[in-house]
This record gives sequence, structure tokens and C-alpha cells, in this order.
Amino acid sequence: MTIEVTSTSEEGYVTRSRVGDFELTIDATDEEGPNPNATLLADYASCFIPAFRVGGQKEGFDDLGRIDIDVEGDIDDEDDLEAIRFHILVEADLDDDELDAVIERAEDICHVHSALREGLHAEITGETGAF
Repeated sequence: MTIEVTSTSEEGYVTRSRVGDFELTIDATDEEGPNPNATLLADYASCFIPAFRVGGQKEGFDDLGRIDIDVEGDIDDEDDLEAIRFHILVEADLDDDELDAVIERAEDICHVHSALREGLHAEITGETGAF
């Protein structure tokens, strides 16, 4: 399988990408869309949530309810991401060992997690019974 994306910049720092039937606007100046680093963080979290749900199912939790991920990314002086932190809020009430087991499974399932260099994997904390 091959994923094809066409990204175009007519001028300035705005790039419009055609991804299948969708258009994604990314703007390095944060004026017409999120910047590339923010987009990467959102992409990572958007991949991790379904991976977390699948990990939950594999651990015997078919209904985790609502899941939020609060993401923080540290940027260095050259605007490069140097650290990522996830804090996961899960509606279902799991104990610490159960939450850790689901997180571990999700890390193995999430394709963005696998694609990033190991030093930039999210540091993950979480709480259950959150909503």
C-alpha cells in the first residue's frame, strides 16, 4: 500500500495538502492553520487514541468511553520538537496496572509512535474515571 499526498504552496508559508478526498492547511506562521509541529502533535494524539481503544479491547475493556489526550510539546531554540508529553483522560475506571497495560499495547499499535525516533516518543501519564 502506498499513501499519496500532494502538498502545494502558492506563496508565503502556507501549504495546502491534498490527502485523499481531504484538504489539510498547515501554516508555519499559525495564521491560516496550525504550524507543522502542532500538526504533528495532533496527528500523534489522533493516532494514539484509536490505538489506545484497540489496546483496551485486547486487555478486555470493550468500552473505555470518552478519551482525551492533553498534549504538550517542548520546542528548542531552533523550533525543533525536543520532548512530547501525553496526559490521557479516560472515562472508564481502570486501576494503575490496567491503565499501564493498555498504554503499553497502544504504544505497540500506534503507527505514528512507531515512526518517530525513540527519543521523541511521548512521555505518557493518565487518569481514569475522568468524566
